[in-house]
Amino acid sequence: MPNKHSSSAPFLDAIDKEILSLLQENGKLSARDLAAQVGLSTTPTYERLKKLEQTGVIDKVVALLRRDLIEKDIVAFCTVSLQNHALEVMESFEQSVRQIKEVQECYHITGNYDYLLKVVVSDMNAYQELLTKKLAVLQHIAKVHSNFVMTEVKYSTAYMLA
Repeated sequence: MPNKHSSSAPFLDAIDKEILSLLQENGKLSARDLAAQVGLSTTPTYERLKKLEQTGVIDKVVALLRRDLIEKDIVAFCTVSLQNHALEVMESFEQSVRQIKEVQECYHITGNYDYLLKVVVSDMNAYQELLTKKLAVLQHIAKVHSNFVMTEVKYSTAYMLA
């Protein structure tokens, strides 16, 4: 996702990276808890947190839910080809797909397809409805190919910070 805050990345020292790594594992850690783990007092740790938020390094803090406990059993990766690559066609597709709540991620990609979508739904009926009533009706789609996840081998939301 493009940086919404600035065009240049802020300088991150080792302590900033350690704070970010800890928060990626547990976003509920307080400044006091973080301070104890990184070897600073609470006030400078809190100031670092605020700076990381203000510069956009920390974009937002969210709760990650377990799909199996909220009846979201189907994950599909869909590749989409558009009929043409005019800028207005691509922008229209992107704007439309942002409105489809079942689409969790959408990437404009290189290769044989134009877009890669990650879709999460409750069951195959819900996927069929998504495909026929939300995706297939979008203008300028030439084809959609779907690949369904059979086993989730690895899932992570954390970035490696060197």
